[in-house]
Amino acid sequence: MDRSAFAIEATGLKKNYGAVQVTRDVSFALPSGAAMGIIGPNGAGKTTLFNLLTGTVRADGGTVRLVGQYITAAGARARSALGIARSFQVPQPFGGLTVFENALVAATFGQNLSEAAARPFAMEALRSTGLLSKATKRAGELGLLDRKRLELTRAIATAPRLLLLDEIAGGLTDAECTELIDLILSIKASGVTIIWIEHVLHALLRVVDRVMVLDFGQKIAEGEPEAIMQSPEVSAIYLGLEPETAHV
Repeated sequence: MDRSAFAIEATGLKKNYGAVQVTRDVSFALPSGAAMGIIGPNGAGKTTLFNLLTGTVRADGGTVRLVGQYITAAGARARSALGIARSFQVPQPFGGLTVFENALVAATFGQNLSEAAARPFAMEALRSTGLLSKATKRAGELGLLDRKRLELTRAIATAPRLLLLDEIAGGLTDAECTELIDLILSIKASGVTIIWIEHVLHALLRVVDRVMVLDFGQKIAEGEPEAIMQSPEVSAIYLGLEPETAHV
């Protein structure tokens, strides 16, 4: 098998906090250019899985490959340089810096570039997310949609192979959510592989090719979105319905 065909491959990932096992033998493989959604109730271990993929938290077991290369022992900085980027559920810009400066910092440190070499990446990221006209505005003055756009801008400025989105549609109006979906679709069309945690399911299902379901840190289902969303077992866990009535 040519493992380089997979943008990301996780095998048997485990994470314990004391006696609590928050990630239990999670395995998946996502082809380059694909998009996968991750759903599950609060506390299912979704964000912990992101932390394990980005290297901000060290796994207690299992392996991670990026485009066929083992990165299990690599830290967050090294994984960023290799092409993993993420957005956060609550946007975390440098509020006192301008929009452009935020993108520039991301490009500089995310790719280990000089400031001069990072500038074109920052500018292109601003163009692609529609924030170029607000490049000189302070990030702390942006509205919610533009703060989320800036989260995407900073991630794109690192030139990622793999983009992890953590509930980025939360708190938006329907119109704002539509704008965000269009932006994420354009990122996907550029060839970036996407994994997206999201509770706003109509947004998620517009973008992803596959859905993985987590519950209590364990993968319980993975497959095409329509089949997953019609599964009684998934409804029982994710929607809180009884198994015998989940399909009604």
